[in-house]
Amino acid sequence: MPSNLFTRRSFTATALGALAVAFLPRPVLALSEAGARKLVDTLVADINQVISSGKSEAAMIKDFERIFVRYADVPIMARYALGSDARRASGAQINAFTKAFQRYISTKYGKRFREFIGGKIEVKSARQIKAGYEIRSTAYLQGQAPFDVTFLVSDKSGKDLFFNMFIEGVNMLLTERTEIGAMLDKRKGNIDQLIADLSRMG
Repeated sequence: MPSNLFTRRSFTATALGALAVAFLPRPVLALSEAGARKLVDTLVADINQVISSGKSEAAMIKDFERIFVRYADVPIMARYALGSDARRASGAQINAFTKAFQRYISTKYGKRFREFIGGKIEVKSARQIKAGYEIRSTAYLQGQAPFDVTFLVSDKSGKDLFFNMFIEGVNMLLTERTEIGAMLDKRKGNIDQLIADLSRMG
């Protein structure tokens, strides 16, 4: 896969929701295929609307954060991104990290929304998996061949939310965990410093 296309695909995966979040397999309860597909249909419609809005970069970033909070299981995503260090973090640190991570992701990928102007996402199919439902879609970027974007949806948090995304097999959840882990390593495991730096980045 060409590096420039991978960069665009990585952006697309996270910008669409940003996002990827952790989930431990569990039996499906109230979640239905129709509910999972409706979630992704609405998410995709909102993303496409932002893409075609012609808004400024700053306005797009704000829109992206609202979309991220609405459709993604942000608390679980943040915990997974923090990795095993989440076990030693206090409740206050977890809350602060979640807010900082939310802003960080929104700013990081929201700044690149302009690269996707003129593109679109189309939902194609849905199927049940052990953890919930897998919703497959296709992304179309100007000047690029179409590529697959897969959303995984569950109701673990009490409502239908997406908890992970894959771009042609690339797990975006693990990508974010690796990046946050590297940031924490550079700060010698200091969670408070990581939170402060993420807040400044956002």
